[in-house]
Amino acid sequence: MKTKPVLAAITTLAVAGALAACSGGDGGGGTDGGGGGGDASNCTNEIKNPDAPVVTLWAWYPNSETVVDNFNENNDDVQVCWTNAGAGGEEYDKLQTAISAGSGAPDVVMVEADRIAPFQAQGGLIDLTDLGYEDVKDNFSEGAWKDVSVGDAVYGAPIDGGPMGMIYRTDIFDQYGLTPPTTWDELEATAQELKDAGGPVFASFAANQPATLTAYFYGNGAQPFTYDPSNEGEIGINLNSPEIKEVLDYWDGLVDQGLVGTEDQFTPEYIAGVINGDYATYLSAAWAPGYLQGAGVGEGADAGVWAVASMPQWDPNSPIAINWGGSAFAVTSQASNPELAAKVAFGVYADQASLDEGWQNQIIFPLNNTVLDSEEFLNYEVPFFDGQQANKDVYVPAANAYEGMTYTPLGQYYYSALTDQIAAIIEGSATGSEAADALQEDVVAYAEEQGFTVTQ
Repeated sequence: MKTKPVLAAITTLAVAGALAACSGGDGGGGTDGGGGGGDASNCTNEIKNPDAPVVTLWAWYPNSETVVDNFNENNDDVQVCWTNAGAGGEEYDKLQTAISAGSGAPDVVMVEADRIAPFQAQGGLIDLTDLGYEDVKDNFSEGAWKDVSVGDAVYGAPIDGGPMGMIYRTDIFDQYGLTPPTTWDELEATAQELKDAGGPVFASFAANQPATLTAYFYGNGAQPFTYDPSNEGEIGINLNSPEIKEVLDYWDGLVDQGLVGTEDQFTPEYIAGVINGDYATYLSAAWAPGYLQGAGVGEGADAGVWAVASMPQWDPNSPIAINWGGSAFAVTSQASNPELAAKVAFGVYADQASLDEGWQNQIIFPLNNTVLDSEEFLNYEVPFFDGQQANKDVYVPAANAYEGMTYTPLGQYYYSALTDQIAAIIEGSATGSEAADALQEDVVAYAEEQGFTVTQ
């Protein structure tokens, strides 16, 4: 059994304000019902079969109502009552309140993958292994399932992900005679060449993107955490490994040489810089084109100038695919009928019409193999990338090769601590290696204060 201090820490972390991985949701698509919890009388959508049992659902994607309507039209034995309880942190705060109170949670809830472990550790989510997982496990890759699992148990039905690539401006690359780098060494050399020629910075190293940097760690073969709840409060923390120090020292060097920008991302100022050509590339996830277009990128003078290439590798002979973001549907422990709730979790956003509508409108990058394997999806000429078959070229191979991450109940504290260390690197008060050592000391101390037994 975990000690009470561990559970108290997890409760604190679940409502912490640290930045988490983005998965492309913008909180639109429906009236904010204020978190209707298990109350099926407060549905944003229309119930198609009022005689069927109802499963309540919180979800924030812009096309949630369309997806729910598709499910309700195709299922006579269960209906979904959907509420937009807010996107990301807003929803998580409401879910945390419901878990702490023991009531008020929906039957099914949308969560980002890195939020599953904290809610699971409080007993807020239920294992789906025996509730239909076996029927759908072949629909997704092992990496997709790992991201929604805690130990050997499955706590989420995958929806979408963020296989990463290097989005770049073809106008800048053409002007300066550049080619997309395939290794991190080549990236540094290309960035220096661009600077020497009077061009813009090559990329961005932002303090407010710890999830992206964590993906970079995995891309160098690091394993920052090991965690399995069956080991009763034990957690492995290895944040100053040689692989992580190499990544941090690398970015420290790019900052020192003035080869990358250090502005926070997802701000109006940053987006203005992207539009104005202040950055040659944007190292980001497959959901990024939808986000960028929503922010006004790819219009006017910078329309038709974007392309995407595979992420640089540390060892091109042993490439590692990385991922930033991704969401799932989880069943809460307050579900009145776990079997029906699991059917909804596995079935919503799983029918062909919903999947097609999602990717065709660049709302999500679906992880369902029926989409990833389809010729229509593979050969799709992405308008944002001026007709490039980006799925075939970059994103589908990355999604198929991705092996997953290990998330822990300490994830949000770790993000906050890593944000502090990125800031220290940017301001020059710590080298990359020093930041890694400080990060390890900070997170280990916090974990031990909360009652975890830490291993390496």
